[in-house]
Amino acid sequence: MARKTANDDVLAPVTLAVGQEDLLLDRAVHEVVAAARASDADTDVRDLAPEQLQPGTLAELTSPSLFAERKVVVVRNAQDLSADTVKDVKAYLSAPAEEITLVLLHAGGVKGKALLDAARKAGAREIACPKMTKPADRLAFVRQEFRATGRSATPEACQALVDAIGSDLRELASAVTQLVADVEGTIDEAVVGRYYTGRAEASSFTVADRAVEGRAAEALEALRWSLATGVAPVMITSALAQGVRAIGKLSSARGGRPADLARELGMPPWKIDRVRQQMRGWTPDGVAVALRAVAEADAGVKGGGDDPGYALEKAVVAIARAARSRGR
Repeated sequence: MARKTANDDVLAPVTLAVGQEDLLLDRAVHEVVAAARASDADTDVRDLAPEQLQPGTLAELTSPSLFAERKVVVVRNAQDLSADTVKDVKAYLSAPAEEITLVLLHAGGVKGKALLDAARKAGAREIACPKMTKPADRLAFVRQEFRATGRSATPEACQALVDAIGSDLRELASAVTQLVADVEGTIDEAVVGRYYTGRAEASSFTVADRAVEGRAAEALEALRWSLATGVAPVMITSALAQGVRAIGKLSSARGGRPADLARELGMPPWKIDRVRQQMRGWTPDGVAVALRAVAEADAGVKGGGDDPGYALEKAVVAIARAARSRGR
């Protein structure tokens, strides 16, 4: 979970979110934006990549307005800013503007360290968003997710969820949300087992494996069997999402031994080997298409459509086609 410094004023002039855990970085941004809009519903939010923040851009965005509007300026991957832009940001840190909150997302490490040091010296509110590589950290994250909803889950249930889902924090957070929405009272290990382990886990991941391998007919057969035997549709969309994201992560990673890639990507080495075999035929465009298909299926499963089964079938076919996109 994200850790904050003593300066816990959400609308402090500068918030510095440091780390490489995307979910925690996104939450840090959301927290600031939500607080700003609670203070002023017309808050102007600018969310910028490094290449969008050219020399002079920050001065433009933070110049006084006739309407004295509140602004939130988010700078992602601040470690990648050009040297001239870093000078602009440092100058701004020495005299931040009123009614403006600057949010700097920085990966940490050596690259761009001068900006990191300058923000800390200026008294920025800091949120640590480190990658959670240890199972104990992910277990603590799940416990905190349940506490944040005001619901209780047994220690065994939290552990079972981590064991079933793995290292993807977005998937863990989504699983907690699903359980809280569906289950009344204390969530125990038996409840987690019905949703995320045993037959349900095996069958949902069989659907995902066949789909990302481009074997549409087999994936559809596994999908229909899973639904017929009572597997929750949300389990299947979760498995499809994990399968496609694994393809995307590994395809963009540098080459190396499975053990090294496993540490870098948060996957077990055996999964690296399996995903490498599944990657054949995939292109970056194919991954993008497949992710959109999963998002549409997720919406359909969670109430956006009349037939969850049809939504899943469409996603499975789209993913299998995307898996064969290379060479077409």
